[in-house]
Amino acid sequence: MADMPGMRGAGTASTPAPGLKVPATIKRHPQGYLPVRTLNGWTLPYKLKGGVKEFHLVAEEIEHEFAPGSRAKCWGYNGTTPGPTIEAVEGDRVRIFVTNRLGEPTSVHWHGIDLPNGFDGVGGLNQPHIQPGETFVYEYTLKQHGSHMYHPHADEMTQMAFGMMGMFIIHPKDGEGVQIDRDYTFLLHNWALHPGTYRPDPSIMQDFDLWTFNSKTFPAIENLVMRTGERARIRIANLSMWNHPIHLHSNPFWVTGSDGGRWPEAQWRREVTEIVGVGQIRDIEFVATEPGDWAFHCHMAHHTMGPMGHGIPNLVGVDQSGVEADIRKMLPGYGAMGRYGMAEHGGHVAMGLKGPENTLPMMTGEGLYGPIEMGGMFTVVKVRDNQPAGDYRDPGWYRNPPDKIARRISSDPDFGNPPRRDPYGPRQEPAATPAMPKMDHSQHGG
Repeated sequence: MADMPGMRGAGTASTPAPGLKVPATIKRHPQGYLPVRTLNGWTLPYKLKGGVKEFHLVAEEIEHEFAPGSRAKCWGYNGTTPGPTIEAVEGDRVRIFVTNRLGEPTSVHWHGIDLPNGFDGVGGLNQPHIQPGETFVYEYTLKQHGSHMYHPHADEMTQMAFGMMGMFIIHPKDGEGVQIDRDYTFLLHNWALHPGTYRPDPSIMQDFDLWTFNSKTFPAIENLVMRTGERARIRIANLSMWNHPIHLHSNPFWVTGSDGGRWPEAQWRREVTEIVGVGQIRDIEFVATEPGDWAFHCHMAHHTMGPMGHGIPNLVGVDQSGVEADIRKMLPGYGAMGRYGMAEHGGHVAMGLKGPENTLPMMTGEGLYGPIEMGGMFTVVKVRDNQPAGDYRDPGWYRNPPDKIARRISSDPDFGNPPRRDPYGPRQEPAATPAMPKMDHSQHGG
């Protein structure tokens, strides 16, 4: 697979698949609802036949890029993972064709949707499996509204691990009492794509390499943009194998809904971090009060990192003088690192040092002020006073006013006289602030 077209695209800009360009504006649907913006994704078109909305999903093997430098053979729907978002309105009748282009049987479960038992999509229990080459049809009337998902219920461990999932948004027929100005959605997922391999490993239970929003890792994940004073809703669905505490910097948000729809306002609660459990969906809403670039991420620290070596000895505090040359005799390209922490990985990325084939750096992303040192489940909510209503184009980095930004006032480690405690007796002070080690990186990746 290393000879596949585009497989050696490390370091190149991410090129969206055809039809996935971020729209400049999103107009309201003729039925009155505001369509959702699926991060790095798209909404499935439908045909209206005899008052029924017809959608067509195709389960198939696809090529997917998690970020520049890491591509894999995955499974998805209609050419992408996650598959396209399905949008409809409470009371609509939908007819959904599902064609199976995989090499094994599949089915589709409509997660959280109230429907007749024969359409629930558990292969062998509710329906025959959809065999390779076959097309099945699901048809039912939507009795509810809210944020929902679709995914296989056949060889579920493999098919979901390979990326088969998507969002199903049902808008309320009577509108919403508290209006939304921008509506975003994405799915949380995890992948085991071992360095140098080109297919996810479905047998992994914990040691995942890639943590994604809509199958993308930061900085390939799209930013969310909005205007100061607007109200945004973010629908977060979790089909990974881990729970994720999702945290929004800036002002607190309200948790307003789930798979069960938008909750009565009396049930809304104020939070800054919300755990989205496996198989759950949570809707959060907030009104932007301060312009700026605000981090939005999972608060599991290693879920905002790229691939890392699990079980490698901790070298923080270890003097590695001379060890690099000795180890390179056995492992060409080895670089001693980690004595003062792991931040130097960001410097390695900036230097263009090559890592294992078809994998990503542990830390990545450059901001206006330097390395962001993040990866995985991380993106940015960009709030601007002058962002036009309905405009989803990225406004670039926010430049803080000079009087509203943290700034250096000293380079002396002995600055001031801060209160400190020594519960275990006098400490051994370093002679000076430790400097990053000067290492020969010329042979990295050699």
